[in-house]
Amino acid sequence: MRWLRSALVPAAWDLSALLSVLRPRAELAERNLWWVRLAEWLRHAPLRKEGVEAAESTAGTPLPVLRLRHLLNVLDRQPEYRAQVIELLARTLEDMDATLLLADFGFAQRMAFFSELAERIQRKLLPGTAETHDLAEFFQLVFSDAGDRHWLEAIDDATLQRIAALLREAVASSRHPQAAARWRSALLDAMMFCVSQVRATAFSAEIRTRMSEPARSLSSFRQLARAFEDLRTLLEVDPPQPARLAPALGHAHALLDACRRDARTVYDHLEEYGVSVDIVFSLQQLQARLTRIRLLLDCLLSREPARAVRELMVQFADTAQGRRSVRALLARNYSLLARKMVERSAETGEHYITRNRAEYLQMVWRAAGGGALTAITVFVKFMLTSLGLSPFFTGFAAGLNYAVSFVAIQLAHFTLATKQPAMTAPAMAAKLHDVASDEAVEHFVDEVAHLIRSQVAGILGNVAVVLPCVLLVQLAWQAAFGAPLVGVGKAEYTVASLSLLGWTPLYAAATGVLLFASSIVAGWAENWFVLHRLGSALRWNPRILARLGEARAQRWSAYLQANVSGFAGNISLGFMLGLVPAVAAFFGIHFDVRHVTLASGQLGAALGALGWELVSTPGFWLAVAGITLTGVLNVTVSFVLAFRLALRSRNIRLKDRARVYAAVRRRLRRQPFSFLWPVGTPRPQAA
Repeated sequence: MRWLRSALVPAAWDLSALLSVLRPRAELAERNLWWVRLAEWLRHAPLRKEGVEAAESTAGTPLPVLRLRHLLNVLDRQPEYRAQVIELLARTLEDMDATLLLADFGFAQRMAFFSELAERIQRKLLPGTAETHDLAEFFQLVFSDAGDRHWLEAIDDATLQRIAALLREAVASSRHPQAAARWRSALLDAMMFCVSQVRATAFSAEIRTRMSEPARSLSSFRQLARAFEDLRTLLEVDPPQPARLAPALGHAHALLDACRRDARTVYDHLEEYGVSVDIVFSLQQLQARLTRIRLLLDCLLSREPARAVRELMVQFADTAQGRRSVRALLARNYSLLARKMVERSAETGEHYITRNRAEYLQMVWRAAGGGALTAITVFVKFMLTSLGLSPFFTGFAAGLNYAVSFVAIQLAHFTLATKQPAMTAPAMAAKLHDVASDEAVEHFVDEVAHLIRSQVAGILGNVAVVLPCVLLVQLAWQAAFGAPLVGVGKAEYTVASLSLLGWTPLYAAATGVLLFASSIVAGWAENWFVLHRLGSALRWNPRILARLGEARAQRWSAYLQANVSGFAGNISLGFMLGLVPAVAAFFGIHFDVRHVTLASGQLGAALGALGWELVSTPGFWLAVAGITLTGVLNVTVSFVLAFRLALRSRNIRLKDRARVYAAVRRRLRRQPFSFLWPVGTPRPQAA
């Protein structure tokens, strides 16, 4: 719509030129376009050119409001223009279907997240038209700027009363003698339409079954339609009966509050049993309709209807901007899902943080086991690249190799160091909810030291075992068969590719992104498992019980409940490491995986093929530097991405960020060794 606005509204137009081209009896599209041009003038007209006092612009009043006052002053001074504006306004009110704006604007036609996403993408790609009787579509053309809500909200009461006077004149001059009653009826109809949608959503199985036990009776939702029908009847009575209207209005507001409370109980269920984006979307639509009903009631019955209409217009302008934003829809509806994925990752991440010497040594031992298994992965990868498969099947085979290796490490209760950061970051963010006191800051710094220590232990354990294991296999194979398992040509290419001076830093950072993505998949998979109650199904499904027996079904259920996140993360990471380079090559982008443990094993294979003379060459030490940087980037990128997501999902604002950074620097100066090895007795954790 922005291209239409810029094409049809000359920037140099002043108010006189705009009023001179006003034709109230023009075709519908031309009349609608005049309103679009007027809105653009309100936003961007030069004040001095229009004669508005410059001193007024410094009083804090938004410029569109000053221009609006100037327009009203001009209409007061020039009756012929005022008559034309009133006639145009009357024709616009007659032509437009107000119910579409009042009842449906801002709400999805189908109560599903992905259908709304598709509709928003379509709306961004396809242009709008001014030839419309739909007041909602017309509203989006007129109020198409992100700042519209702010200046609408800033319109003062005196200006509101002058606009209301124009509207009253327009209604009085309408060809329809019952124009005012027509608009009142549109407000009532819109209110009833919203009530029916609220009831339909609340009665749906996906919402009803997730409410709390007291709310599941739906008594407030059941009474809603009757209460508003009674209220409508009282509003349509002539003459009005204020004595009966006041209690009915109070009852309606009480029911709206009760419905809002009952709907919020669904979030408690989602927090405990898993999140569905479609359910969250339906809940948000329900709550927004309850708010819309309240605003429509205020427009009908408020003591200051002009203010109520202004509030409704502000909400419409805000909605118009939000309806154009795909990002806003994704952020709003995925926030709770992100939080649940982060929380599940945080629970897993706690197992990767070592806080004392015994846990530290256990981490080194587990990482050593992971390094030993990765040695097999390195040789299988070299073997797969020599088969001459097509790029896709080479990538698929490599992904399968990685996935099997990572799952084997999980089943053996070993550790792959670079998977830790994306899991531990949410656990760290969970401890930032309270850093108001110095003691809380010190507790957080303790956790930072524990975390960095754990990463160091994991990487050292992986690298210290995988490189010598691969080297020993190479030497043993050469002693047995006269040639190393990995040939000289591949070894030379490996050393060159791992060099610090090549693309290694970029590839290592990109691999960190894949490590982070695998943690997202892990959290999503566990949420999906819990949401669909698969643990309970495995435990109590009659056919599964008949096949496995009660004891085995219980064991399987508990095992999958505890390990589904690990399986999903490991399998997804394996296939991403294998397939992403193949997909990138399809688009002409050269990309290679740079994983510190795999790279260390590859360097060990090269050393076994090229001999100890390699150690004296610059290429070897450049490769060592490249592997060191690979480890740093793998850990840092995946941790930072996971930490930022965790902070955003928990809505944490780091007001004391400087204090935290200063405390970390102070610990580094005073106890640098504590970041590498457990020293002293760890302080108790904050509650």
